[in-house]
Amino acid sequence: MQHCLTLTLARHSRLLLRNKITSVSYQRSAAMSGLLINQPKYAWLKELGLSEDNHGVYNGSWGGSGEVITSYCPANNEPIARVTQATLAEYEETVQKAREAWKLWADIPAPKRGEIVRQIGDALRKKIKVLGSLVSLEMGKIYVEGVGEVQEYVDVCDYAVGLSRMIGGPVLPSERPGHALIEQWNPVGLVGIITAFNFPVAVYGWNNAIALTCGNVCLWKGAPTTPLTSVAVTKIVAEVLEQNNLPGAICSMTCGGADVGTAMAKDERVDLVSFTGSTHVGKTVAMMVQERFGRKLLELGGNNAIIVFEDADLNLVVPSAVFASVGTAGQRCTTTRRLMLHESVHDAVVERIAKAYKQVRIGDPWDPSTLYGPLHTKQAVEQYLAAIEQAKQQGGTLVCGGKVMDRPGNYVEPTIITGLAHDAPIVHTETFVPILYVLKFKTEEEAFAWNNEVQQGLSSSIFTKDLGRVFRWLGPKGSDCGIVNVNIPTSGAEIGGAFGGEKHTGGGRESGSDSWKQYMRRSTCTINYSKDLPLAQGIKFE
Repeated sequence: MQHCLTLTLARHSRLLLRNKITSVSYQRSAAMSGLLINQPKYAWLKELGLSEDNHGVYNGSWGGSGEVITSYCPANNEPIARVTQATLAEYEETVQKAREAWKLWADIPAPKRGEIVRQIGDALRKKIKVLGSLVSLEMGKIYVEGVGEVQEYVDVCDYAVGLSRMIGGPVLPSERPGHALIEQWNPVGLVGIITAFNFPVAVYGWNNAIALTCGNVCLWKGAPTTPLTSVAVTKIVAEVLEQNNLPGAICSMTCGGADVGTAMAKDERVDLVSFTGSTHVGKTVAMMVQERFGRKLLELGGNNAIIVFEDADLNLVVPSAVFASVGTAGQRCTTTRRLMLHESVHDAVVERIAKAYKQVRIGDPWDPSTLYGPLHTKQAVEQYLAAIEQAKQQGGTLVCGGKVMDRPGNYVEPTIITGLAHDAPIVHTETFVPILYVLKFKTEEEAFAWNNEVQQGLSSSIFTKDLGRVFRWLGPKGSDCGIVNVNIPTSGAEIGGAFGGEKHTGGGRESGSDSWKQYMRRSTCTINYSKDLPLAQGIKFE
């Protein structure tokens, strides 16, 4: 009897185990079939080397054994694919490999480094449409903006190629006979690049192309919510390095969360930390880097204003304000959040912009006719609703928008609010959503002061035909921002100029102009080619 009972229990256990395995296999299969990457409509994702499960570490070889995260599409909140993040041990290994790769990369002449960057740009060109589609799918911005973002990386590569033959310091006149006085610029070494979700390709590109040309190696930690874009870009860059028999660790990547970011900020082997993100997190990063007297490049928040004077061309004002406030669903650091209107044109401009808002085509971001897509996350939707409620409590009037849209995904209505005081707390708060606060002013002095009274200092613009006002705006008592425009929006910066802002925006500069200097260290060098030893300032020491 006992023997029969034992056999029965054994059979029962095997049956339960078999059912459990079958159930797990079914769940796994169901999960895989539920991923967008397995649907025929999204088969193009595999052209980027992506699969259901992707490695989130690259240092010359692919790996990753940390937390497995799923990337979701903001337009429908459906899962796209999975990425395995880095552990701290894998971060450590990657830093070691990157620093070893620097020893080779730093010895390569700058023009030859520029040739590698040129090839990276060409490789991106070949994938620009499919990579732009991924940005649209994973971040949520419309397709043309996704492609445009990849184009920024391509453009910066072109810029960096020219830069590779121009980097250098001056030969200065020495006061001592038989002496030469020169500036020597050398790479800092390892550049850690931490990027945000809203520009998951371009911001890395600004840093990567310039840093490589300057002789640095890079370690990239992209946003945790856009890991597939990080993987896809790294695959493109890695292929170029491999084709040139160069260590892949020159352009390393570690997908991860706050643990990896904190490790990078505290790591004395990371010679420069370039951080793009919120002011709140940026302040924490800055303090950790400063604690070790490290270098930092910060691109943080912006509470940007357009100021419209009584003589402005309203045919320029309306499309500019709409593009700058609605574009990327209000999720650019250069998004216009405050629209200051002279009292004589206030009502007319509000009426025209509200009419234009209602004509904005909302839809799937990868539909070519769409102008406005979803917010990136559900948390952003909650922030949108909270900001509108605060604006109402502080005296604001809803002109249009203000609701979550009844459709799949993280869609909200682009919103205009009038009637708030220029110094209302919500007006001084950067909320990364499509809410435009319209303010009424009387004088130029008042408008300039309002522009400057917020904590951030990224981008600003005025619309006027008054030449004197233009130069007052550009001068010492005008805008205190890093980007100061006239008769164009606050967004849409070109790569040829230095990009960045003042105050709580962080003070960093990326991309063009002399931003390359942030990725290098300067030495002042005196060379005595005479047989005498004269001292500076005529000092005698005999």
